[in-house]
Amino acid sequence: MALHIVNEANRCLNCKNPMCQKGCPVHTPIPAVIQLFKENRLMEAGQMLFENNPLSAVCAIVCNHEKQCAGHCIRGRKDTPVHFSSIEAYISDMYLDRMVVERPPLKKDKKAAVIGCGPAGMTVAIKLAEQGYPVTVFEWKGKIGGLLQYGIPEFRLPKSTLDRYQARMEELGVTIRTNTTIGSVLMIDELMRDGYKSIFIGTGAEKPRTLGLPGESLGHVLFGLNYLANPQGHKLGDTVAVIGMGNAAMDVARTALRNGSRHVTLYARSKNVTASSSEVAYAELDGAEFVFGMRIEYITDEGPVFSKAIFDEDDKIVGYEPEPVLVHADSTVISISQVPRGKLVRTTEGLFAGERGTLLVDENYMTTRPGVFAAGDVVTGAKTVVHAVDGAKKAAEAMIRYMEAQD
Repeated sequence: MALHIVNEANRCLNCKNPMCQKGCPVHTPIPAVIQLFKENRLMEAGQMLFENNPLSAVCAIVCNHEKQCAGHCIRGRKDTPVHFSSIEAYISDMYLDRMVVERPPLKKDKKAAVIGCGPAGMTVAIKLAEQGYPVTVFEWKGKIGGLLQYGIPEFRLPKSTLDRYQARMEELGVTIRTNTTIGSVLMIDELMRDGYKSIFIGTGAEKPRTLGLPGESLGHVLFGLNYLANPQGHKLGDTVAVIGMGNAAMDVARTALRNGSRHVTLYARSKNVTASSSEVAYAELDGAEFVFGMRIEYITDEGPVFSKAIFDEDDKIVGYEPEPVLVHADSTVISISQVPRGKLVRTTEGLFAGERGTLLVDENYMTTRPGVFAAGDVVTGAKTVVHAVDGAKKAAEAMIRYMEAQD
């Protein structure tokens, strides 16, 4: 491992105009980090990564690197791109354990609340705590991480990484209240009553998107997010049909194969795959199969029923065959993205969402309720972890400006 990342670091061209950095949503200073690494200044490199992206240790593992840093690497035009993710993972993993947490003087009169402890909420909590703002995080589940905890399998992201993040957050002075739902027993109005000067909503998009077709309520049908949250709690059987071909669908397929299913097939309506090529390759390696041109019509007790697409020479769908196709499956797992839950909107006066259920925010990430900010999937819809971090960093800066202006 060490030799591999040293070789990767030595392959970096140290471009004056680093396209890799431009391709990263949080603009990680990749050449500077690599240079520090090559000079054996690992703690400085780790600090640089953490300051730019507190979830660097996570993003190094789960980001779609082929569309971001590696996908923009100049070397990739004629050769293999530099795999910065492996360098970043090595440095960030080391730094997460060795970092010295210094707590600044506490601004006791400017406490902030963070609702939801997924990637966006974690980022905001860390950024505010680093500046001395007392932060209380309210997480409705039993552990922090959101989709990192309940939507990404252990074999992709070790849950011990999130435990280490929680320890660092608590060292920074962040108070974490798990199993506490805002919008049910406690309301945003009550948070404001209790003296929180600003509130951040980072509840993500954890509600599975439905097909809206007959058969979704049958006993052998599951939604991908629900399955990934507790795969050991579901017996899918030998044959599994997965509807969808995004990264989450790949996680579903690989998890099912690791939990006893023998035949797992993913179905897509077109010939497009939204998952990254690396995740597709891993799923294929694990034994998953892929079938294209299958439009789901409904689900029966025997399995899903599809209409089979007819493609032209450009792989565009020009019609469907007249006879539907029944695919026999012990279980059907629907994994076609997710949307935000609407509880906070329904229970908070002045808080509004758009047509897709995502919260409306202005250029400063403030919602339609003054003093309440939001970022991440609850604003953008389902996107990547690093996109959530990018929005959360900007929201944290806006929250600081807002709280300081309250004097």
